This record gives sequence, C-alpha cells and structure tokens, in this order.
Amino acid sequence: MALFNQKDARKQLDNEAGKVHRADLETLLDRQRSIEEKVKGSGKLARFRTDIKLMFSLIRDYWYGNYRSVPWKTIAAVAGALLYVMNPLDVIPDLIFGIGFVDDAGVVALCLKLVESDLHRYAAWKEHQEDMKTAPQSN
Repeated sequence: MALFNQKDARKQLDNEAGKVHRADLETLLDRQRSIEEKVKGSGKLARFRTDIKLMFSLIRDYWYGNYRSVPWKTIAAVAGALLYVMNPLDVIPDLIFGIGFVDDAGVVALCLKLVESDLHRYAAWKEHQEDMKTAPQSN
C-alpha cells in the first residue's frame, strides 16, 4: 500500500486550492526563496526544481498582471501545491527523515499533471517575451 496515492494527493490539492486567496499569492512570492531552498535540499522534490521555478514565475506574472491568459483554477492549483510544500507539518511531516518530502513531491507532480497544458502555454509566452526583449529593434 502506497503511503500517499494519487487520490489522496488530488483530494489534498483540491482542499489546498480551494483555500487559496489572492493574498496567498503575495505570501508565496515573499517566501519563494525559502521554498526553493527547501526543494533544493530535498531529494524527492529536487527533480521538480525547474518546474517549481516556472510555477513561481507564472504566479508572479499573474500577480503583476503581465499574464492573465490562464484560468484562476490553474493559479489556485499551483498556489495550493506550493502552499502545501511550504507547510512543514503536512500529511507526512517534512521532519521525518527519508520520507518527509514524499507527499510534497506527489502533490507537485499531480499539480503539474493537472495544469500541464496551461503551464506549457505560459512557458511559450514567457519565451516569446524574452525573445522580444533580445530581438534587435527595427526602425
């Protein structure tokens, strides 16, 4: 029997996403560095490091109004997953050596699966924005 199956992860993610308010996005952005450090230091979450940075970038661009071509449900799911990672006392407390980040990794993986197409569209938009900044300006 798995300690943390997909059904449990989906339920937990839905619970967390349902609790997300716009003020939570600001809290997440303020705590981004500490969450990224937590991810970097954990074996299970480290493989999601690039995805988590993209998730933070999406929230930041949404928060500042740069990118709004995404449903609120996607923003709430991403924020819910990141809030879950931020919480050290979740289903499997992070302090339990060896398995403490298994549930966090499961929630992030499920979130990525649920918002994959929106995240891909955002990544393409972000890349286009960066290309526009570096493209030579014609007169």
